[in-house]
Amino acid sequence: MTGSDILIFLVLIQAKHYLADFQWQTREMVMQKGQYMHPAGMLHAGVHAVLSIPVMLVSGFGGLGLILLLAIAEFVLHHHIDWFKLHIQHDSIDVNDARYWNLLGLDQAAHQLTYVAMLAIGLI
Repeated sequence: MTGSDILIFLVLIQAKHYLADFQWQTREMVMQKGQYMHPAGMLHAGVHAVLSIPVMLVSGFGGLGLILLLAIAEFVLHHHIDWFKLHIQHDSIDVNDARYWNLLGLDQAAHQLTYVAMLAIGLI
């Protein structure tokens, strides 16, 4: 991968994350991803993984096998990160509570570190 490829990956993965996590996430996904292995939460993680495939393809990642392996890993990690956040977040925590924002920040940082790991593996 070249420096340009890395920059393309970083920009596109951020756009993908924004769309999948904030624009295309349904109410059902939001409400159910705290239940382990719930189909709505799995669908949400699947949207992320599927959308990462073209990002990796245009960014010059290695072969299709590596890309599919990374997409599967992202699917598993994304589901668990979301589930863990909601598992430790109490229903009584709302947007006016600092704990809500602390957990949201931790959740988003974990997703970003997933992308850093994907990039690091793609560079090998």
